[in-house]
Amino acid sequence: MNIYAISDLHLSFSTDKPMNVFGGDWEGHFDRIKEDWQSKVKNDDVVLIAGDISWAMNIEEAKADLKEIEKLNGKKIIIKGNHDYWWASLNKVKNICGESIIPLQNNAIKINNYVFCGTRGWTIPTKQSSSDDIKIYRREVGRLKLALDEAAKMKETDDTIVVLIHYPPFDVNYNASELVMTIREYGVEKVVYGHLHGKQCRAQPVVDKFGTKYILTSCDLTGNKLIKIY
Repeated sequence: MNIYAISDLHLSFSTDKPMNVFGGDWEGHFDRIKEDWQSKVKNDDVVLIAGDISWAMNIEEAKADLKEIEKLNGKKIIIKGNHDYWWASLNKVKNICGESIIPLQNNAIKINNYVFCGTRGWTIPTKQSSSDDIKIYRREVGRLKLALDEAAKMKETDDTIVVLIHYPPFDVNYNASELVMTIREYGVEKVVYGHLHGKQCRAQPVVDKFGTKYILTSCDLTGNKLIKIY
């Protein structure tokens, strides 16, 4: 079983929000993702999608985008991004996902010798952060701990924990946050995240913090190609 990752697909099969308004790199981006995906992924492989899946504003609109993902090879594990306004309760999301799509929301799932867990995350607080932003961040730290607690219960001796989070769990200078320290506490090997975009983005593709590799998977920064995680 191989494990791949990508994020920030921003699909809009039922809404009028084409991504090419953000530049030529987004022209036909999902066609390029599909071509690469289908050439790499076998049916027993896993693809992690770290948020910002669809521009849909509600569950009904999201169905068309999830259907396109369902057609692709392999099992897909998805988490919520900041633009996934359609994402309601976990049960409602599960009800519209096909058999090959597994949504995670502050919980964990085990496949073979891997335990996957995740949450959305939030912007790392600064001195200028609002009280609302700090409150949301604190809540996301708690949700990450819930997900990792569940993963730790599932994990057996030779298993590996992989975390999905949408927001980068560190600041622009890669300083460790409480999210990073929590991930360190649970001995996580690899974390996949997204959210960052654009030609001006100076983020490093892979960052090592305390022995954990943090892998940026925003599709426009990966050339619309899947990144192999394991």
